[in-house]
Amino acid sequence: MEQLRIGVLALQGDVSEHIDITYLALREMALRGEVIIVKSEDQIDEVHGLIIPGGESTTIGRVAERYGLLSKIRDAHSAGMPIFGTCAGLILMAKHISDARTGKIDQPILGILDVEVVRNAFGRQRESFESYIEIPKINKNSFPGVFIRAPAICSVLSNEVEVLAIYEDKMVAVQQNNGLGISFHPELTADTGIHEFFIKLILKSPLIENDEENVYER
Repeated sequence: MEQLRIGVLALQGDVSEHIDITYLALREMALRGEVIIVKSEDQIDEVHGLIIPGGESTTIGRVAERYGLLSKIRDAHSAGMPIFGTCAGLILMAKHISDARTGKIDQPILGILDVEVVRNAFGRQRESFESYIEIPKINKNSFPGVFIRAPAICSVLSNEVEVLAIYEDKMVAVQQNNGLGISFHPELTADTGIHEFFIKLILKSPLIENDEENVYER
């Protein structure tokens, strides 16, 4: 690969919004890079990191499973590729999920974050809201959190999981090594902080460190 390449899983949801803010984050960091849409398993081999956007987690999971993407993403994650999920993306990354109204549910997931996530933890669509979130690890004391039918992390299943942010006693952002999951939608804001944090994870990943033709630095 001749330049940093970041993929956005493009099966459903906020794809273009993630592409736009990732380009903005690259520009803010003075890094060369390309952001591409990912729809097939062979495209996973073309990227250094993958963003799974918000949307309908059941739809994204079923389509991804049908096209063999779930197993391919799991393998890439195991090999060290950073994966970043927002809202529905967080649900797909969780090891266990349930729904705030119906309880335990069964849907295709990745299961790469050792957390249990509750869907619709902050209510339905009409109860969506915005509120500022403190995320000390990425030096954000007032990140504009956009919560739309947002999930929350109700339990952490291993000590590898680091809680990055809490809102109203609910965990809304976590990191587990090369996995990053958040409840809200940074792609719907102009703040590139979280995407810059993800890009830094990519730059520290084995996929970059082992690339002798590393040309990504500013």
